[in-house]
Amino acid sequence: MQKFSEIKAGLDDAESLIRKMDLEARSLQPNVKVVLLAKLREYKSDLNNLKSEHKRLASANSNQAARDDLLESGMADAMSLHGVDDNISKSKKILTNMSRRMSRNKWIISSIIVVLVVAIALILYFKLSK
Repeated sequence: MQKFSEIKAGLDDAESLIRKMDLEARSLQPNVKVVLLAKLREYKSDLNNLKSEHKRLASANSNQAARDDLLESGMADAMSLHGVDDNISKSKKILTNMSRRMSRNKWIISSIIVVLVVAIALILYFKLSK
């Protein structure tokens, strides 16, 4: 029975990770978002299959071999989802860096525009004052 509770905890963790991935994917550019959301649908489907399998096996304690199969597949999926969580962390860092660069580039462009406007204003002033 302890293994069932471990699997339940693993499924809950997986569901939480999928929710995080969903939020992260929705904040990306459209071309990347479409691909990631398709993958997330697959993950959600797999997770729902695992949940239904878990419920079925939990209610029918008589089939020990099926419970062992569920344990093996559930733990493997939980491990792969932890790897996905690491990838999300890396992508979050990359997106943060990209955001910083965009902000810095906006400031640089704004500064250049201001300098050019001041230069044009000075040129016009000196041309018109003569």
